[in-house]
Amino acid sequence: MFDKDKIKEKYKSAIAKSRTPDTQVSRVKPNVLQGGTTMIGPSVKIEGKITSDESLLIEGQVDGSIVANSSEVVVGKSGVLTANISAKIVKIEGKVKGDIAGGENVVIAKTGNVLGNIESPRVTLEDGAKFKGSIEMDPGDKAIKELPLSTPSNLKAHRPATESDAKAS
Repeated sequence: MFDKDKIKEKYKSAIAKSRTPDTQVSRVKPNVLQGGTTMIGPSVKIEGKITSDESLLIEGQVDGSIVANSSEVVVGKSGVLTANISAKIVKIEGKVKGDIAGGENVVIAKTGNVLGNIESPRVTLEDGAKFKGSIEMDPGDKAIKELPLSTPSNLKAHRPATESDAKAS
């Protein structure tokens, strides 16, 4: 019914055709990011805690918290978060309502809108960025040790006079 030799020959022929000599192999390398990046698309809504060891690009909606301490978190222009974010690098292009902790850097882009507190050694607010909250930048113990321990004596002489100064005279 079946001719095994013909089937084997067709199989070998198909494999031979699928192989290309090294000179014909495409020189184009695929664009693969080391460590990977996970994207949460614009139509995705997540409620809960997200923990990741790879970079995240969030274009959707997240209610909860995001922890990626060894990676980058980017909230894209269409991203809407009601979440606390903790990551090595945080970039906000969309809307975030929550606190942000950046191990290295936090950037609020000109399209970004943040309502919450930021804690990071470096913080960048681009022209046009919207931000309401507090920023705490602690570059480490070294910078604190370099600051003077007392208030300079000439500081009082250079401050503007107030009503309490006038009453005291």
